[in-house]
Amino acid sequence: MKVIKVAPQAPMNISVERISDRQIKVYVSAFEAGYAITLAHPLRRLLLLSSVGYAPIGIKIEGVAHEFDSLRGVAEDMTLFIANLKNIRLVGKHLDNAQNDQVVVHYSFKGPAKLSGRDLENDEIGVINHDAYLATINEDVNLEFSLIVQKGMGYVPSESIRGYISSDYIPLDAYFTPVKRVVYNIENMLVDGNPNFEKLIFEIESDGQVDPQRAFQDAIKTMNAQMHIFNTNIADCKGNTHLEESLERDLVMEIEGLSLSARCFNCLDKIGLKYVGELVLMDTYELKNIKNLGKKSYDEIAEKLEGLGYPVGSELAADFRASLQARLDKLKNEER
Repeated sequence: MKVIKVAPQAPMNISVERISDRQIKVYVSAFEAGYAITLAHPLRRLLLLSSVGYAPIGIKIEGVAHEFDSLRGVAEDMTLFIANLKNIRLVGKHLDNAQNDQVVVHYSFKGPAKLSGRDLENDEIGVINHDAYLATINEDVNLEFSLIVQKGMGYVPSESIRGYISSDYIPLDAYFTPVKRVVYNIENMLVDGNPNFEKLIFEIESDGQVDPQRAFQDAIKTMNAQMHIFNTNIADCKGNTHLEESLERDLVMEIEGLSLSARCFNCLDKIGLKYVGELVLMDTYELKNIKNLGKKSYDEIAEKLEGLGYPVGSELAADFRASLQARLDKLKNEER
């Protein structure tokens, strides 16, 4: 007999099979018919687009003016040298603990030598693919260069990076994405005599920069943050203006409402920050560089803002940003 339902069954089972350090399978069941694909496709896109990795975004080579130049005693011209460099996957060892998301590293090699990924490893930078070829330098040649290594996500072309780094560096196309491959399969399964339920199987492979299970968990957090907007009471919103006003009401809440630790709250209070919206308007660099704000306090703030649906560094629409700034300015003027 067909059962009449008033709500879809939510999946209750999830398990992870670790195939290797860089590859896992995730099994989730049981979905009602058609529900597995609804979640699988956006999660796959988030894994490929929003997973955070590391990449060189700029290089300065002693004696080299531009990327089409050559250097005496180096077998490769600079175009090939840079292409080889992009194939080497780097990890910023301390970027998660730093006050910003980039590090500048300096290298000096004396020939004769055949350089590979392992030669780039030092206290600041780790290398995933040690055997990846970089360059061959001849005897009596010194190859000196500096790299700017950045934490980021997705792909950013060199044209966009040009204004982000010092003019004496050559900008590089940045391939941050640490997730190499994401595929999913959906299998039918039998639940209470019904063969139309579904099991979702994800297979995720990373390049070694990030643990694939961590990447999967981060993608789910990103999806939750993106969906937070729909927690707004749509019935109270009669258009974009009303929706923005509703959101602004949340963001003009005083920071005390976040229930931060005393140390964290006092740090913000000392520099005159009072409203949640002031934190949301800050980019990652600005927030991390608040005087005396340590990593623990930064992480606490970041967690609270993500819970509100505004992860640190979120891109806000220009009109929304301007409107929020105006509201905050008005509140501060009224306090004077």
